[in-house]
Amino acid sequence: MSPIAGILLGPRDGFIATLISVMAGHSLVFRGTVYEYVFALGAPICSMISGFVYRGDWGKVLLYYTFMLASYFLTPLSRRLPIWGMWDVYVAYITLVIVVVLSRMKKFNLEGGTRHLLALCAFLGLEADILFRIFILVPCQTYRLFYGLTPEALALIWAVPAPLITPIKVALSTLVAAMVCPPLIDVLKESQHLPSR
Repeated sequence: MSPIAGILLGPRDGFIATLISVMAGHSLVFRGTVYEYVFALGAPICSMISGFVYRGDWGKVLLYYTFMLASYFLTPLSRRLPIWGMWDVYVAYITLVIVVVLSRMKKFNLEGGTRHLLALCAFLGLEADILFRIFILVPCQTYRLFYGLTPEALALIWAVPAPLITPIKVALSTLVAAMVCPPLIDVLKESQHLPSR
């Protein structure tokens, strides 16, 4: 739902709506630790990035991804974690760079509301959420501070479940957003309630 909020409401309003929803949801159904509120901030970031992509504001998206990836790789612990543990984030970053280069060369133009654009918005937004959670976990060292994990334990998590489970969740969410958004956009356009692209 986070990418859909960003696409339909825009980066700022999508961020705010998702932030309120996530905080209310986490308060009503407690997730076990108060630390989950920190990680929950990834969902509003997903909405914001999806909104920026939908509106073609590539510079902000590229800056976000570059900063987050640089922060990760500048953290000494990152050298001890399997590189394939974040393969889906690398695919997102490479996709983003290719789209930015092609759009600047005027060789790439996505029309508003097409399933391709909506899938790209959702994919880049969801991966931005994951990248935020990685930033909190590794560069901010909450793996140790919040969860008491050793670098060896984190490396095990990085090696097996992370590169399998996360991409499946992203793929399913991207598919849902690409299927659900077009009829919503059509209805909002007819009622003249869709923010401009």
